[in-house]
Amino acid sequence: MSLPPERLERFARHIVLPEIGGAGQVALAGKHLVLVGLGGIGSPALQYLAAAGIGKLTLVDDDKVDVSNLQRQTLYNMRDIGHGKAVLAKRWVSTFDPGLQVGISDRRITVENAPDLVIGADLVLDGTDNFSTRLAISDACVAERVPLLSAAVGRFQGQVGAFAGHLPGQSCYRCFVGDAFDAEDCDTCADDGMLGAMAGWVATFAAMQAVRILLAGAGNMGEIEWGKVHLLDGAAPAMRSFMIAKDPACKACGSAA
Repeated sequence: MSLPPERLERFARHIVLPEIGGAGQVALAGKHLVLVGLGGIGSPALQYLAAAGIGKLTLVDDDKVDVSNLQRQTLYNMRDIGHGKAVLAKRWVSTFDPGLQVGISDRRITVENAPDLVIGADLVLDGTDNFSTRLAISDACVAERVPLLSAAVGRFQGQVGAFAGHLPGQSCYRCFVGDAFDAEDCDTCADDGMLGAMAGWVATFAAMQAVRILLAGAGNMGEIEWGKVHLLDGAAPAMRSFMIAKDPACKACGSAA
């Protein structure tokens, strides 16, 4: 597989990077990424994922645009209020780069339908805002053997972690947070607030990690550190990282599963 001349020109700044090169850009063009949540994280992340030339994108969100979203959700404008985010996001990608394949789902994610959304993907990026949805997505990724990049943000803090619980010895997102959050009981940015630029920092960091994962075997952006969570502190500012060990008793990826 090779890129046509117009694609070579579009991605020239990638191709001259030794860590990506022509082979890496071709690899990205053949990848399928599922982006779940098109809000504070998913909205800016999508702009850089599309700009990276990831060939197939599936966009998942059942929400509609509200005026309070515009402080941090960079895809939307005043004319979009009241319209579905998934449809708007697909329209944006189709205008930005007609060479990308885009699918959408505006169904609410459940334990039952999550596997159908992730099956066959090369990577899932989860930017949703409640634990029950996050755990449903994580469990589906383990079951369908799809790696997961989980990103979250609130106030001045964010976190991004890469999980491959389907691989021997590797943890999943449930190993990280446990079983206590299957109910929809988490705080929201409506309660706690959020700096808009903080959502952008987490989103772009997640997009960079996504490119790193998708380039494995084709590029040279370093080893993928599965089970590693990065904490981003916008108030300090600072970043620190730690590893999540596999939980043998995890009901998704442990021996109990």
